[in-house]
Amino acid sequence: QVQVVESGGGLVQTGGSLRLSCAASGRTFSRYGMGWFRQTPGKEREFVAAINWSGGLTYYADSVKGRFTISRDNAKNTVCLQMNSLKPEDTAVYYCAAAKVGYGTSRLSEYDYWGQGTQVTVSS
Repeated sequence: QVQVVESGGGLVQTGGSLRLSCAASGRTFSRYGMGWFRQTPGKEREFVAAINWSGGLTYYADSVKGRFTISRDNAKNTVCLQMNSLKPEDTAVYYCAAAKVGYGTSRLSEYDYWGQGTQVTVSS
């Protein structure tokens, strides 16, 4: 069982930066693939970024590639999402998720544990 808790959301102007953090419980954290997803009202939850168990492989949605960076610290059981050059279309609730499969994956169905989400609002 893994519990994940996101933090770091907030309000930022277009072009600004935010850093989201995800704290995970459990001694097996280092075996899990981790991902970030986002969702806006009336839309399906969409993939943002993923990282494999070791941190050696990362994956990004085309819409955030070059602007967002996912990283993890297995010693601290944390995953971060550094978001730069933010745009109004990045406004959403951002969710951290853990997958028993250790490879990074963009497939929502492969994630087993989800956080409650943190709101990110980018003003124009």
